[in-house]
Amino acid sequence: MIIETEKDVTKAVLAEIARAPNARFREIMTAFVRHLHDFARDVKLTEEEFREAMAYIVKIGQHSNESHNEAVLMSGSLGFSQLIVLLNNGDSGQVDTDASLLGPFWRMRSPETPNGGSIVRSPTPGPALFVNAVVRDQNGAPIAGAEVDVWHSSPEGFYEQQDPKQAPMNLRGKFMTDAQGRFSFRSVKPAGYPIPIDGPVGDLVRATGRQHYRPAHLHFLIFKDGCKTLISQIYVNDDDRLETDVQFGVTRALIGNFVRHDGPAPAGDVTGEWYSLDQTFVMEPGKSRLPKPPIQ
Repeated sequence: MIIETEKDVTKAVLAEIARAPNARFREIMTAFVRHLHDFARDVKLTEEEFREAMAYIVKIGQHSNESHNEAVLMSGSLGFSQLIVLLNNGDSGQVDTDASLLGPFWRMRSPETPNGGSIVRSPTPGPALFVNAVVRDQNGAPIAGAEVDVWHSSPEGFYEQQDPKQAPMNLRGKFMTDAQGRFSFRSVKPAGYPIPIDGPVGDLVRATGRQHYRPAHLHFLIFKDGCKTLISQIYVNDDDRLETDVQFGVTRALIGNFVRHDGPAPAGDVTGEWYSLDQTFVMEPGKSRLPKPPIQ
């Protein structure tokens, strides 16, 4: 097609995409090109701004490596990752869901741990945390035999891959739900932490004048044949950054009730303050599959 006007550019691209044999590819790319071209028209994008945008995209790739994915970090910082989660869970975004972001620090082959066991695998100072949880289906029936991966940051805000002071697999464990769908474990109360801002995402955060911290949370990945794999984050309710999460991950349904105690704890070696969390997870029917670990 010979281009006569600016509108012909969009028509020409869409005509070529229409030849693609994959129907879903045609659907996605047709909408993408239409919105992308309309965006340029809407903001009257200049040539200089376009060149700056292309250089910015290149920097995202250059700032990614086997231990860091700047594109995923950018997606979260624009709220796009959370939007995809909510559109694909909770009856396609119609009801509350326990689903959330995977985050970059999930690892496969976490140590199998008995219910009630500790996931503290090296000295980790901080208030003790005792978690009692249950996994149910949408009708409220318990789901037995579900594998539950748990991981979280230390009270200093570091995951074990980031912190040479922590033993491998510290603050990680894999549990199996019992006949009543329950699992439990002991750990320490996590802390929030900053995201990396030494790359393009940092430029974005600074340009918008936002803070660059995530509120404290626990990660859960629950796997059971016949159920859609549930990836969740449960946020600490007393964290003062719940309203300003740089990754937009906090929903009302994901704020846990972390209760502070000063009296006797479930374990006799605990002195001073400690915390408890009772949590229910609801799994939806669907395909059970594990994600690929985001970084190695």
